[in-house]
Amino acid sequence: MAILDWLKLPEIKNIKDLDDPATTLLHGKILRSKPFLKNLYIDFYRQFKNAVENPENKVLVELGSGGGFIKEIIPNVITSDILIGVDVDKVFSATEMPFEGAGVDAFFMFDVLHHIGEPRKFFAEAYRCLKPGGRIVMIEPANTPWARFIYKNFHHEGFDPKGGWELSKTGPLSQANGAIPWMVFVRDRVMFEREFPRLKVVSLHNHTPMRYLISGGLTLRQLLPGFAYPAVRAMEFLLSPANNLLGMFMTIVIEKTGKDKPVER
Repeated sequence: MAILDWLKLPEIKNIKDLDDPATTLLHGKILRSKPFLKNLYIDFYRQFKNAVENPENKVLVELGSGGGFIKEIIPNVITSDILIGVDVDKVFSATEMPFEGAGVDAFFMFDVLHHIGEPRKFFAEAYRCLKPGGRIVMIEPANTPWARFIYKNFHHEGFDPKGGWELSKTGPLSQANGAIPWMVFVRDRVMFEREFPRLKVVSLHNHTPMRYLISGGLTLRQLLPGFAYPAVRAMEFLLSPANNLLGMFMTIVIEKTGKDKPVER
């Protein structure tokens, strides 16, 4: 692990509390300073944008915005986080949201679901808030052989594919199981469909085997110069037939079906 210690960014070595809003703000600065990572976020934000028809005319909410910059790609999105002190439009929990019933067209989430302590409460609340035809678009850790090897051996967050959906309560960022999205939508897909019959899984695909690793994420140094990003993305495209073996992320699109009346809390 000496190599990993050497690769660590100097500014993160003194972080003592992942749940401190100052840590999220620092992550935002790191994100903008690393060309590989910033370009990856731009590509992921574009996935969100492309998953919704006519997004400029819709009520869009990003959950767990943290130090991100989604407004640069989708200017009309409402940013949010659970941490007070983070520079977002609204502060609230994903299990208790300040929106009227059937008032939101889409929720966007990047690496958020696997931090939510009670996913069932989140899905019920998202269903309440979504308009019929509204969507939840998530980009989360995948559970391919390559992803599982990386997350279990080189990532600070837990990754337990045999666990349950709920998390022990510690803090909004320190509590995590990166395998939860796979557990909910692959391992326990039948249970999810039984419990939330009007939340239809429209699509699920694995992707991005290399770019995040090369970027160093939010804790390590970038491994290649920024100008190499298009070449690495092209290489990933060539490798895409093997994404179910190599992909480190999965994109899940869920749509609310039915024509139930708006529900007020």
